[in-house]
Amino acid sequence: MADIGIAIPSDPDLVTAAVALGLSIAAWALAWWIGQRLGPPLATLWEQHAGDRNEGIGPRMCSLVRNLSAAVLLAILLKAYAWPILASFIIGLALAVAVAMLVTAIARGLHLARWIAGSLALVAFVMVLTEAVGDLTPVSEILDQVGFTIGERRFSLLTLLQIGITVLALYAGVKLVNRLVRHSVKRASGLDSTQQLLVEKLVAIGLLVIAFFVGIDLVGIDLTALAVFSGALGLAVGFGLQKTFGNLIAGIILLMDRSIKPGDVISVGQSFGSVNKIGVRAVSIVTREGKEHLIPNEILMTEEVINWSYSTRDVRMSIPVGVGYGADIELAQKLMMEAAIASARVLESPRPNVWLTAFGERSVEHEIRIWIRDPEAGVGSVQSEILNRLWVLFKENGIELPFPQRDIRIKEWPERPESLRPER
Repeated sequence: MADIGIAIPSDPDLVTAAVALGLSIAAWALAWWIGQRLGPPLATLWEQHAGDRNEGIGPRMCSLVRNLSAAVLLAILLKAYAWPILASFIIGLALAVAVAMLVTAIARGLHLARWIAGSLALVAFVMVLTEAVGDLTPVSEILDQVGFTIGERRFSLLTLLQIGITVLALYAGVKLVNRLVRHSVKRASGLDSTQQLLVEKLVAIGLLVIAFFVGIDLVGIDLTALAVFSGALGLAVGFGLQKTFGNLIAGIILLMDRSIKPGDVISVGQSFGSVNKIGVRAVSIVTREGKEHLIPNEILMTEEVINWSYSTRDVRMSIPVGVGYGADIELAQKLMMEAAIASARVLESPRPNVWLTAFGERSVEHEIRIWIRDPEAGVGSVQSEILNRLWVLFKENGIELPFPQRDIRIKEWPERPESLRPER
């Protein structure tokens, strides 16, 4: 084997390799035990402080703890002794597998795509294994030799790999911190829903800005080189992205002045419904039909908006009712009050009331005025319920409802000519 350039390990190297293999298996066994012991309580703690209905970290907590423990134990084992090349390869392979599995679990727990998780795991595996066997200098030199130049900047495969890893790592970090902040804000009892949403948006914007500058620094891009780019970006914002940034600022203003909050019942133009979400670009309004209207934030800032629950959730409704002139008006008004009070959604205070509003052409016009506290459940349903009950009460008590009719009075009837009179 020496003739073809392959060194045969000596007996001591084989023994050392066997010891390294045994220690690696022992490290994995200990890591498995740690994961089984610490995984469930850490998963419970995570769900309490950072859980979400679509959470992916909590169910993977045992795997995360196991892989992290294995990576730490194997890294200590690798650095604790000057292992021969074969033993270093065995421990390094076990360490690379642990790191790759850890990266995959974190990426999938953050709901990153499978190809992103696989790419990160592959890069981590190669880097850890190469570093364990020797160092990354030969690999870095090979990757750096293949590249291209744009202007005064040279981009190699190593540079592109560094940029890709940095972007994905920062994306995962920002997503994780956003989730922690969102859950912490929701647990803050001193903030209402609007203030919580405002804090979440501001923190998200701040994290993106910080991640941008950290990524530039890690990649090694000179900030002075971005002077021209920033000027072009400013020009693009002034023209092409004007509406986008206008909606962003309008959304922040809406959250700050609290004129519209999630859960409010508003009407804008032909859209009427409950505010489901105030986003960066638009406000989501869910109608009674289940349709979701996305209205740009700028429209809510510039057009007339009716907020049914701005200062209070109590809403007054007026239900018109006409009664025939021949009916008992006092009895009809009592029946109107009875129909209004019988509705479960009508508030007892303020008390419903019945007003006689006009003597119409065909009927005596009334209005049943009621108050409700849940306009998001619909206002037409309350009116329909009261009118249906009133129809039954009117029929049971003989109250006549008006309908279109005309009285024709003939003052005189002209006599027929003699020739048209029938013969006797």
